[in-house]
Amino acid sequence: MSRTTPPRPLDVEALFPELAAHRGTTTRLHPRPGRPDATDSSVGGPLLWPADEPWPVCTEPHSHGRGSHTRGLRPADIHQRRQVLASAWAREPNPGPTDEERRLLEQLGREHRLDAAAESGPLPLIGLAQLYRRDIPDLPAGPGDCDLLQVFWCPFDAHGPTGYGMLLDLCWRRSWEVADVMTVPPQPQVVGYEGYVPEPCVLHPEQVATYSFAGLLPEDLRARIDAWEEALEEVLEERAGQSSDGGDATGVAYQYDLSIPPGWRVGGFASWHATDPYPMNCRTCSAPMRLLLTVDSSEWDGGSGSWKPQEEGDVPPFPAARPTEVTVGRSGELNVFACPEEPGHPHRWCVQ
Repeated sequence: MSRTTPPRPLDVEALFPELAAHRGTTTRLHPRPGRPDATDSSVGGPLLWPADEPWPVCTEPHSHGRGSHTRGLRPADIHQRRQVLASAWAREPNPGPTDEERRLLEQLGREHRLDAAAESGPLPLIGLAQLYRRDIPDLPAGPGDCDLLQVFWCPFDAHGPTGYGMLLDLCWRRSWEVADVMTVPPQPQVVGYEGYVPEPCVLHPEQVATYSFAGLLPEDLRARIDAWEEALEEVLEERAGQSSDGGDATGVAYQYDLSIPPGWRVGGFASWHATDPYPMNCRTCSAPMRLLLTVDSSEWDGGSGSWKPQEEGDVPPFPAARPTEVTVGRSGELNVFACPEEPGHPHRWCVQ
């Protein structure tokens, strides 16, 4: 089933014609639970990885971050725990885990230690996603004529100068050059954070219009948008005060309803809602980088419900809004940037 973004609550360019110069497109990926294979664009699905090519690994020590890399949850236990919980809460007429399921959940939530051989060796990265250019309108060209982007990350927050950072690895390749596919890739015995383990999802790409983050718009335009939002809030408050039941009207906000959609997406503009915007320039050639991919913890929430696909109008947010089960930081989003001058230059990223 395709996923369709509802029309925006209003035509923002009719109100602010200058926004036409700050319009772009982004491809919402709309990941949903499924059974993708290695020839599909997917989140958490099998990757088109050559059988004779080493799987990406992390070689950094993991003595810091969210616990030591020698202890953690087993990926298989994480998947099973999610299945038990999903079945329990979907049960009618008495939703919720039974006593037997609670005991099983407690067992599945226990940490385990790596075996001695694994403690001293490199840690296999988790295959997070793969995207084919044929499926994703806003996926830029890779180095040379590469048509497939594969994304990996380490399942421990134990990197960088602070010892609490994320490690991300992106690989571009030519899909037609892969003959024999690795059918059983290595995986970490334990992970430090459940949110790093994705559930297999197929994608339903949809290209939509998007506008620059408000904080990066020209100052005069941003001020006019702020004034418009404040005036709209005053009208709604006045209507609510005149209504006997308090009113049920909801406001429209540039950030939440008119500019940048939530969820996994490719291209467009980054949201800087957690920090002030700061330059993302290529560390190799200093060119201003462009947003490549957004990995989001949720497809929509209470503030961005207007972006919920039309096909899912009656679907409750939990668990439908978190199909991948990926959680970035404290339920935030990961924005990955690429160099427009040379796609082979190292990527950069930030968490919002």
